[in-house]
Amino acid sequence: MLQLNLLTANIHMGFTAGRRRFVLPELRQAIRAVAADIVFLQEVMGAHSGHAGRQPRWPEVPHYEFLADQLWPQFAYGRNAAYPEGHHGNALLSKFPIVSEVNRDVSITGAEGRGLLHCVLQVPGTATAVHAICTHLGLREGHRRRQLGLLCEVLESEVPAGAPLLVAGDFNDWRARGHALLERCGLREAHLETRGRLARTFPVRWPLLPLDRIYVRNVQVHEAVVLAKPPWAHLSDHATLAASVGVATDPRSGAEPGP
Repeated sequence: MLQLNLLTANIHMGFTAGRRRFVLPELRQAIRAVAADIVFLQEVMGAHSGHAGRQPRWPEVPHYEFLADQLWPQFAYGRNAAYPEGHHGNALLSKFPIVSEVNRDVSITGAEGRGLLHCVLQVPGTATAVHAICTHLGLREGHRRRQLGLLCEVLESEVPAGAPLLVAGDFNDWRARGHALLERCGLREAHLETRGRLARTFPVRWPLLPLDRIYVRNVQVHEAVVLAKPPWAHLSDHATLAASVGVATDPRSGAEPGP
């Protein structure tokens, strides 16, 4: 098995809880320290003319590009919400080539914009391409039910049955009522599989609600952890999740088995 390290974080536009302080440079340092191979990000600012004029540390490039820097040479961005000052959405950072990307608008009319960013990664040594989907679902249960239904349709129609699949992000499913539907789509949740329960990630100072998840299919889960202590406790209103998973190698590649 080839080991892949994953991380998912709702970065809250680069601000602390309550939008008190802009912390994107500190967030970049914390994410880099984890050294994940694939990073799933939600609430990523693509542009904002107002904040750019008020924040002296505001980067000149989009936030996903600033976070990727030189460690993740491949990145993709899916705009979920646009407004006069700018836009934000989901992003995926990858150490491996992104051979295709599609952003699907799953917004419900009258509610905040939401999306599914679907990337196909060519991971050297693996038997087949790896599919990675970054999610951010709605606040209302009825909206999430429809969005999860759309997600399952994507999995059925666009992800080969035997392909390694990673689905991570902010599901906003604090009652875990959507979890059974995802299980019927063949997904397993990494923290539940290794720790016996869904990870509590919100609010970050006293995590009580299981909003953030890492789901997998056709991979082995080795470990899953919640990153809620400093510095993470000061970088967003959500705790961050990390996991390590194993993906089958292609016997023809000559790749060395992972741990």
